[in-house]
Amino acid sequence: MIASTKLHRARTQLEGVRPIYRELKGLVEDLRCEKEAQHHQYYKEREVQSSLYIILTSDRGFSGAYNANIMSEAISHMSQGKNEKILIVGSKGKEYFKRKKKNIIRAITDVDDTQVYYGSESVAKWTIELFLSQEVDEVFLAYTEFENILNHIPRVERLLPIGITSQNQEDKGDNRYEQGINVYMDYLIPLYLHMSLFRAISESHTSEHASRMISMDSAGKNGQSIGNHLNLPSRLPNPKY
Repeated sequence: MIASTKLHRARTQLEGVRPIYRELKGLVEDLRCEKEAQHHQYYKEREVQSSLYIILTSDRGFSGAYNANIMSEAISHMSQGKNEKILIVGSKGKEYFKRKKKNIIRAITDVDDTQVYYGSESVAKWTIELFLSQEVDEVFLAYTEFENILNHIPRVERLLPIGITSQNQEDKGDNRYEQGINVYMDYLIPLYLHMSLFRAISESHTSEHASRMISMDSAGKNGQSIGNHLNLPSRLPNPKY
């Protein structure tokens, strides 16, 4: 019942942030057609010497395969021989990657739900500082996408650099930006990263509560079945003396 209540609240938050994220993502992808953007650090590919992984897990267990799935997906993605740095969210992930002797440079645990929005903004700013200072050359986000109560998909997506695809090489030249495109990007990209993190955390929290609700429901039914099997029959035969 507790997980069900939290699931409803998390799902409402997720449905609110998804449209904002999609609109921002569309704007950021449209910028890839601009010649000036193609040479900006946010978009330009560089030789990768160090990668940052932001991995979202939970602080508590009893959530089925939720944590195992996303941690396995992240580990599988890391097996490219690159120098990885990890920002882990959630005590379960912290314990796991510590046992794996991975390079955890920051761990965030026991975050109150009311602080998630501002916390994701702080992480976005910190991530941008690492990227622009070239302490990391690419940034990945590992989270669990919520499809429905039964389906939760672990994903690893690249946040930075945004990259240029072959069909975006031509400069459209039909957009005008007040104060210049660089100023526009300096405001848009941090907001996009903030909303990307906030949306991913919302996706993960919703998936976590759904997994926990299903696991607890299954455990309750199993416990009731075992209890019924162990109960004495209501009518015992009369004792013989």
